[in-house]
Amino acid sequence: MPELQPVLRPPMAAPEWALRVELAAMYRIFDYLGWTELIYNHITARVPGTCDQFLINPFGLHYREVTASNLVKIDTRGNKLDDSRHPVNPAGFLIHAAIHAHRPEVHVVMHTHTTAGMAVACSRPGLEVTNFYAAQLHGMIAYHDFEGITVHAEEAPRLLASLGDKPLLILRNHGLLAAGGTLPQAFALLWTLQRACEIQLATNALGGGAIPVSDAVAQKCTRDSLQFNPQFGAGRDVFDALRRLVDARDTTYTS
Repeated sequence: MPELQPVLRPPMAAPEWALRVELAAMYRIFDYLGWTELIYNHITARVPGTCDQFLINPFGLHYREVTASNLVKIDTRGNKLDDSRHPVNPAGFLIHAAIHAHRPEVHVVMHTHTTAGMAVACSRPGLEVTNFYAAQLHGMIAYHDFEGITVHAEEAPRLLASLGDKPLLILRNHGLLAAGGTLPQAFALLWTLQRACEIQLATNALGGGAIPVSDAVAQKCTRDSLQFNPQFGAGRDVFDALRRLVDARDTTYTS
């Protein structure tokens, strides 16, 4: 069983500690929403002021066990940069490191294996623009074909080519990925895609066929959507609200 004794806060710059607390809170938010997959999957965040360092969850811990101090700092080559006793999942490292290393504007990468997300990823058409949430993601989604478990470095260039400059990636037969400039922004993107997938599954289960949204209307919806727009907080209000819900249940993530 993993060691869960409290970890003393190591010496570090204030911006890194603040990020650690927010990232740990995000892990608890994912747990609150049921977006966990046992001890697998990852949310990573670039260490402030660096170009090749990021924080990742300790492999072996559930999201409910992640805290600010037990997050592991690694570089984009997979080297641990602290004295963490925990290992890092190589499958998670490869995807996240590739994006952090080659998309400097991306500071946060989130990857999930939710039932709805994986179901859409496994479907031939992928995400169908047939609901309110899918209509807000016009031109934001890329696709990457399944090549097996992501532990082989030679896949990284192909994955990056598939992602291009998009903020969302549907990994065929695999799951969902969001890449954003901040934790709240990446979360807002992923939540919208996740919700679109859930509604698509429910609609298709009715068996009556879905009503498509035209490209023109989808473009308008994407322009009008406020939740990704930095002028309107880019998801900050949603993140703060969910963090309050998490805090009401458990604040151990701040340690």
